[in-house]
Amino acid sequence: MPDLIAIGYDDTTTALSAMDEVGVLASDLVIQPDAVAAIIRGEDGKFKTVTNQHEVGAGATWGMFWGLLFGILFFVPIFGMAMGAAFGALGGKLAKDSISKDFQEQVRSALQPGTSALFMIVEQMTTDKALDGLSKFGGNVIKTSLSAEDEAEIQSHLHGAA
Repeated sequence: MPDLIAIGYDDTTTALSAMDEVGVLASDLVIQPDAVAAIIRGEDGKFKTVTNQHEVGAGATWGMFWGLLFGILFFVPIFGMAMGAAFGALGGKLAKDSISKDFQEQVRSALQPGTSALFMIVEQMTTDKALDGLSKFGGNVIKTSLSAEDEAEIQSHLHGAA
């Protein structure tokens, strides 16, 4: 069962540094992230999103997922993705079932103007080594789990099978 982990930081730069560290930890096989994104909320309240996905295909799928998730969490279309009926239904499911209200509220509270957060979908990790690598950045961890059914439904919608 994959976990959705968010780590909130009190400035606009730390999430990007932590994202780089996740890349190092992944290459050392300490953490197995499916997708990683950093979201920065400027002093003006505007959001900027950076993801680790650069390739077409799976990268585009996770880009759509982040757009959907951040749209639900912050009520803004981060990627300007057109929200058709299928994506609207998926967004409603994510908001109601998959991602708890508590998680949503914690993330909204953490991402105030002038802050940033690191988001990861993680399949597996060596927790003690991952914590050692990421602890130097500080931050507040917010975590929720996605059931296998929810993950399959999300992937199905994102790949156009629904």
